[in-house]
Amino acid sequence: MEFATSSMELPEGRLRYRVIGPEDSDHPPVVFVHGFLVDGRLWDAVARRLAEQGMRCYLPDLPLGSHVEPVGRPATLSPLGVARLVRSLLAELGLDDVTLVGNDTGGAICQFLLDDDATGVGRLVLTNCDAHDTFPPFPFNVLFRLARSPRAARALLAPMSWRALRHSPLGFGLLVRDPDPALTMSWLEPARMSAAIRDEAALFLRAVDPAELARVSPRMSGYGRPVSLVWGMADRCFTPALGRRLAAAFPDARFIEVPGARTFVSLDAPDVVAREVVAVLDR
Repeated sequence: MEFATSSMELPEGRLRYRVIGPEDSDHPPVVFVHGFLVDGRLWDAVARRLAEQGMRCYLPDLPLGSHVEPVGRPATLSPLGVARLVRSLLAELGLDDVTLVGNDTGGAICQFLLDDDATGVGRLVLTNCDAHDTFPPFPFNVLFRLARSPRAARALLAPMSWRALRHSPLGFGLLVRDPDPALTMSWLEPARMSAAIRDEAALFLRAVDPAELARVSPRMSGYGRPVSLVWGMADRCFTPALGRRLAAAFPDARFIEVPGARTFVSLDAPDVVAREVVAVLDR
């Protein structure tokens, strides 16, 4: 089973997304939300497993620095703006009773989306992600602050062509156990090579405000549908304590420990994430 790629012009800008799984699925659709400086391929292994079980999966490439086509709408380039872009995608595709799955910055975007308008989101699965005033975590809070200038972002990205640095604790090596060199390089290429993409990434970073998410996360108490937090226990960025604190904000949340997994649980333990996406449907 292969992914089909499409693009759609939405009020918030043009969005590229991929789909896998049967069009006539009897299961609720699954929509995946990735974080900063990655794209929808973060979820490929999970989506393939779900598609094999008959589920229809949607993987948008959000304007978070690894997108290949500028979104072209400055107002979209904020956490709430990207959340509304996801919301528009759901509306345009006519998706309802969605299982929303988020990671890293994408987990924060899911929280902004639910806070803004939870209509049509039937359940939520979060892997390790931003929450409360951890937005982003150390050491990326320092790096992202520097990258708010497009010129500084270019300087920071240039040496990342070296695999040793790209996979170091200042890069993807902190986020996943065994990074794929080709995948991590492809995630950085759009912002490294395109001034327009780099400008949009920097604009998003300038809009990131930990105080805003600190106000939004406690309001997850108003989302009463099933929630699962599938948390990598070896993550030094989004710690288990942060995950449990976020789980406590929801009225109906389960916290699932994934030993040995880091931030990108979908890469370290795709079977576990896929299993929990299926399991949340039965609650």
